[in-house]
Amino acid sequence: MAGLVANTDLLRRLLVGFVRDEVLKVGVRKVVLGLSGGIDSALVAFIAAEALGPENVHAICMPYKSSNPESEAHARLVASSCGICFSVVSITAMVDAYFELFPEADNMRRGNKMARERMTILFDHSALFRALVLGTSNKTELLLGYGTLYGDMASALNPIGDIYKSQVWQLSAAMGVPIEVIEKQPSADLWAGQTDEEELGFSYRQVDELLYRMVDQRMTRQELVAGGFDSEFVDAIYAKIQNSHFKRRLPVIAKVSNRTIDRDFRYARDWGK
Repeated sequence: MAGLVANTDLLRRLLVGFVRDEVLKVGVRKVVLGLSGGIDSALVAFIAAEALGPENVHAICMPYKSSNPESEAHARLVASSCGICFSVVSITAMVDAYFELFPEADNMRRGNKMARERMTILFDHSALFRALVLGTSNKTELLLGYGTLYGDMASALNPIGDIYKSQVWQLSAAMGVPIEVIEKQPSADLWAGQTDEEELGFSYRQVDELLYRMVDQRMTRQELVAGGFDSEFVDAIYAKIQNSHFKRRLPVIAKVSNRTIDRDFRYARDWGK
């Protein structure tokens, strides 16, 4: 892959192989994922179906009462397009029961609760199906911290966590994700009218150009500004990356022994097999 223009044939083989190998090596054959109707989860569904066979992929749509009905319709369209198992579990009753205790909660708290509620459902179904939970956060979101810790950022495996949103669009088109999903406005659908780019304050394509140079090419601030990026934009994005780094790490463990987990005691997850 050179830059933000993906070699989609190679990328497809790599990600399909990743899912197949990482799932089978731990002794299971199935995966479960949240299917929101958005492009990220749609792409992961297509990758998983190709890797494991559609009968081994269980997708769950988890709407809230304020969710856009189009989201479920698009989730159903994706599931039928790649032939995977599909079900709907509403989170309205469980979320509302909690916020009856905290009626003053703002959209941020409510959105985080919804994201974490959905992930508890996915992990419960992973036990039901003896399956691994697939993540659907792309590299852009992970670098910006645009996700909920132990919510949509939680998973056993994430096949798209190292590709930018721009590359998600490219690979989705190559793999046959429905055009309605590819062309829709990105949204976490956490509250009425919410869109990712409006909430972030910039477009994914705009920030991907900066992130690729900042992270993958390790360009300095001076080089980025000299290359045409606005200095305030560079500083704002760098601050987002820095301030959200805790979301990309396991919880920090106080070191009191010779071999501390994730510092001195570090092995691949299939170590010993």
